This record gives sequence, structure tokens and C-alpha cells, in this order.
Amino acid sequence: MKKILLLVVGLLFIQSAVYAQLLSEKAQISLLTSSPYEGEVFTLYGHAALRLKDEPRNMDLVFNYGIFSFEKPNFIYRFAKGETDYMLGVMKYSDYIVEYQLRGSTVTEQILNLSPVEKERIWGALLKNYEPKNREYRYNFFFDNCATRPAQLIENNLSGKVDYCWKPEPLTFRDVINHCTRNHAWLTFGCDLALGSPTDRIMTPHEMLFLPEYLKEAVASAIIISDDGSTRPLVRQTNVLEAEPEEAPTEWCTPLLCAIVLWLVVGILTVWESKRHIHLWGLDCVLFLIAGLSGCVLFFLGFISEHPCTWPNWTMVWLHPLQLLVLPFSIVKKARIAGYYYHFINFAAIMLMLVSWYFLPQHFNTAFIPLILTLWIRSASVIFAGYFRKREEIEKRK
Repeated sequence: MKKILLLVVGLLFIQSAVYAQLLSEKAQISLLTSSPYEGEVFTLYGHAALRLKDEPRNMDLVFNYGIFSFEKPNFIYRFAKGETDYMLGVMKYSDYIVEYQLRGSTVTEQILNLSPVEKERIWGALLKNYEPKNREYRYNFFFDNCATRPAQLIENNLSGKVDYCWKPEPLTFRDVINHCTRNHAWLTFGCDLALGSPTDRIMTPHEMLFLPEYLKEAVASAIIISDDGSTRPLVRQTNVLEAEPEEAPTEWCTPLLCAIVLWLVVGILTVWESKRHIHLWGLDCVLFLIAGLSGCVLFFLGFISEHPCTWPNWTMVWLHPLQLLVLPFSIVKKARIAGYYYHFINFAAIMLMLVSWYFLPQHFNTAFIPLILTLWIRSASVIFAGYFRKREEIEKRK
């Protein structure tokens, strides 16, 4: 049904393109921003779109730059690689608003204070963007998304320039992301794993417009400085359509809790094996297999994917593909000498990271600490086991 609607609207647009310069005097263009919805990962950050309302022409349409399809070939791989293509979709305002009302999202409409010429320019730019060859674009979460596109389109089609007159609190990209995912501990944990130190630089006020909420705040205080030096507010009128938000889910099984439990269990097993003068090589295989595979994911994101801000990532000091070497070092007895030296290097690297934790130019999730200590304990156990084994051999030779 949605595809049929888009097709019908598309045909209407092809027909109306001929009359693109015939917007009535009552036509108005608005910025729509929707509050976050806790039900889906991609709705936690809110949404932005443009509305064109022209009652004499019987048009009330929403231009939405946030359309994507899970049904596209290799969607998951392309998403992981950062090659997700979004597209400009068009739908009736009534359908758009019902969808967000059902979610429980409050929709704020900011009617822009535009001249007839500026309205025509924006209308023409929207039609140009909706042409089949221009409809799709390579999505970038921070720099090219559903909020940055409307902002750029407005800025590029005004008779003058926009001064947002907005002085937000200095924030990093990670500050904003972690605030949006604050009710989803595992998602925050995953973002902190995947995103590197570039995420921790302070954003410029204009870069903050990637988040719909900040776009709304910036537009509310913005003025248009015309070529002749005169000024006028960017927003003529604001309408708010309130909705009852959905309560955020309660999470008790958090990454920090799971990490602490793992650390305690591994610590107890390590003490137990040392008292019995044995070594649980299978435990090392499981732990370092997980660490190595996680490191492969971080390596892929940092060096192969097109995602922004994933490299450099200091998390790779303890989560990297080389951790997979522990498997052959543990399974093959003749390779355990090489494993001893590997664990010594790993132990030293992790120790150095822990010592310089607060000096590294990157935020780390609190749950990382017990996980890092878990690997550190296992490397230490191999080192000390090897040391005592050599000591026993020397004593036997005497």
C-alpha cells in the first residue's frame, strides 16, 4: 500500500512539476520535528521533515529524507559497511502525522517566514530532489541525514543567509548519542565500542543540527539576513501537536552488571586453578575467541566501512583480531611458549591502557573496565604459570 501511495504521489509530482511556479500566495513551508520514540533503534534520535501546504492548490505534503528499506539486497552488510542509501519520500501530511501520533511522538511544526520567491525556490529544489536520479543519497548519521538535508535545502534557497543566533552548550558527538540512548544500556555500550576518538571532539553549533531536536532549537532562534542587510525571523509561527510518549523500557541486565559477574567468575576460577596447579586453557579459548571476533568487527568498522568517527579507536588496544592467536597457543602444546610471550605483551598493553585511562582522548564505557580486567587476569595467569613452571624445572635440575 505504501509503495502504491508513493507511486501515485510520484505521478502527481511529475504532473505538478510543470506548474512548479504556480504556488499560491497562501502556500507555506514548515519544518516538522518529531520527538524520539523508544520502540526502535532508528527512532531514538527523533526525526525531521519538510511540509508544503497550499490549500488553494489542494496540496498538503511531507517531504521525508529518512526513507529506507530493509528489503534491499545485502542490507545488513551494506549497513555495517556504511553504504546505506536513504531516499526522499513523499506522503500526505495526514498519513505522516497519524504515524507519529500512534508512536507517541510530539510533532513540532515551525512555519518558515519565507518570501514568495524563496518558497518557489524551495519547492523547485524539492521537486529536483525527488527526481528518480536524485532521490537516493548515501546516508551519513552525523553529516548527511534526515535533519541536515532540510537544513541545507533551506539555507541554500534563501535570499540571504541564515544566522542561527544559537549558543548551545559545548557537546561531543558521543555526548549527544549517549543521551539519546540513555534508556538502552546495551545500545550505548555498542556505540561506545564501535565509535572511536573522533566522536569525542566538540561539535560546532552547525554540526549539532544533525540531531532533529537541536535543529528545532536552532531554527527557533534563527534570523535571515537579507542581501540588503535587513533581518527577519526564520520562523513565523510554531505549532505543537502533543502526544503521550511511550515509557522507556526498564533494563536490569545491563552490560556493567554482566561484565562484573563475568570478571568475578573468571577471577574465582583463576584463583581455583592456581591452587590446584592447573590451567584452564578452554576458558582462555572462549574468552579470547570472543575478544578476537569483537576485534575483527572493530577492525572492519575502522578500516573497511565508510562509517564516520570509527577510527582511531583506542578500544582496539584490548579488542583486536590478534586475540584470536590465543586459540592455537592454548590448544597446541608446542605453541604455548609463543603464547607465553603473547600474553606478556597483552598483559603489558592492557596495564598501560588502564594506567592511562583518563589521559586517552576517548570516552570508554564503564562496563569496559571489568571486561578489560578479565582478559588482564587471564594473561597474568599464563605469565605466572609459566614463571612457576620454569622455576620448578630449574629446581629439579639442581
